[in-house]
Amino acid sequence: MDTVSQNWIIGIDVSRDWLDIHCLPDGKRLRLPNTVEGHARFVDLAKPVSALVCFEATGGQEWRLWSALDAAGIATRQLPPAQIKAFAVSRGTRAKTDRIDAELIARFMAFRPDAGRNLPHEKVRLLRALTSKRGQLVETRKRLLAQIKAHGKLGSADMFEAMDAELKDLLDRQIAELEVQIEEIIATDESLARSAGILRSVPGIGPVASTMLIAEMPELGQITGEQAAALTGLAPIAHDSGAMRGKRAIGGGRRLLRHVLFQAALVASHHNPILKTFADRLRDAGKPHKVIVIAVARKLVTIVNALIKSGQKWSAQPV
Repeated sequence: MDTVSQNWIIGIDVSRDWLDIHCLPDGKRLRLPNTVEGHARFVDLAKPVSALVCFEATGGQEWRLWSALDAAGIATRQLPPAQIKAFAVSRGTRAKTDRIDAELIARFMAFRPDAGRNLPHEKVRLLRALTSKRGQLVETRKRLLAQIKAHGKLGSADMFEAMDAELKDLLDRQIAELEVQIEEIIATDESLARSAGILRSVPGIGPVASTMLIAEMPELGQITGEQAAALTGLAPIAHDSGAMRGKRAIGGGRRLLRHVLFQAALVASHHNPILKTFADRLRDAGKPHKVIVIAVARKLVTIVNALIKSGQKWSAQPV
């Protein structure tokens, strides 16, 4: 494979060490190292032509490649792994190898040319990395606290007390340091600071939720409320057939963001005057607690999307 034909779609399965590449329409394959040299070689192949390069979100393995392609002016898309997996099931593909995954990614992109997201600008990428690390440390602290509680029940709390206290103190400090870095990045960027100010003006949206919205949903304010709900996996999915009306459910979207919005919805349903009234109305109608929280979260994301779009802060008026 010396060059890439025009109007090709190139799927890449990105691993720690390798880039497995599949090109459509002719099905050519290539494996390159996931290194600066490998990225440069791939850029030389893809840059001369109008190829769309796509890859799954891998938790960070794809960021260096993504940045190199973007700097070279090559069109790129990051795709949700859950959608690729569902696409594989729909095709009856059961085997899984890096080469098969690269082909699936390319064929999914050909099937859904509007899917995926573009590379956010550098400060948003840094913000996403910091919020991701903060989330990992918060989860670690949560597990530690559960273990401390279990030690107490087993009568072994004294044995691990000093060790647990030292580890919790370390996690507390690291989380606090990350939060300081996050706030510094937001404060030094006019656009990010403006968006954060708008988001935090909404009762129920605090520093964590606002930062996650900015980092994980850079499309906010540029899409419709329905699209915003779908991106967060909060849009109800119908399960109807003929006269049968199945139970609606949510799914897909950006899982980490959806989890944070659930927490924000719990606060908003008690302290946001509009959303409290909305939640009370659903509660009076006999809706289950989970249904109420999801509905509040969905309404919350459509509100913040509208506020970012208009550039206005919250006021106690329906949006």
